[in-house]
Amino acid sequence: MRGSIFARRVTSALAAAAATMFVFAGQASAKPAIDFDTAVAQLRHSVAGNTAAEHAIDALIAAHPAVRDTALPAQPFQVPAQSDIGQNGTGPGTYGSGIALGVYGGFQFGFFGGPGTISPNQGSAQLNVVWLNLANGRSGTNLLSQHQDNPIDTTIRTDILQPGGGPIVAAVYGQLWHRWWVGVSDTYPDGYQYELATISMPSFGAVYN
Repeated sequence: MRGSIFARRVTSALAAAAATMFVFAGQASAKPAIDFDTAVAQLRHSVAGNTAAEHAIDALIAAHPAVRDTALPAQPFQVPAQSDIGQNGTGPGTYGSGIALGVYGGFQFGFFGGPGTISPNQGSAQLNVVWLNLANGRSGTNLLSQHQDNPIDTTIRTDILQPGGGPIVAAVYGQLWHRWWVGVSDTYPDGYQYELATISMPSFGAVYN
């Protein structure tokens, strides 16, 4: 049931994704559009040999949404992640979303959402983004590790990247530690409860640099 709900969400959300072909239809103001199937297939090809990334993209392919071409969307990813703890930390469900950022001095991918706040110590957890620039063919898999330990910083980000200009498709997958204040006790000696979120369906987005 959750899979069918997610598939419907993917279908509607990805009404904003884009294709390898630019369609101007004689209008200088027309925006590039992406075909989901083509873009995800190319993204899958770009991570050949990276088992974790391949599994993440396969989950997107398995959802098999029927997506129409449309104008390129805003920078937040259109498809939210699904996780084993969800946004309230009590069970699986919608978790958070990837985002493309043009701040902090350059282009970065990030992730926001989930219960509580992002823990400053990620330990062995790894949250990754795999991306592909459809215009120039540049691609990469990068760790999201940049985070400041304060309530204002609500994202965890990659280092500054150089994907070049054009339409980019990307997916965020992996694990992320969250924490929230519960008070100091024998059970929580530092006053925080910690939860490790494991993404079961990656956040997918089409953005423009």
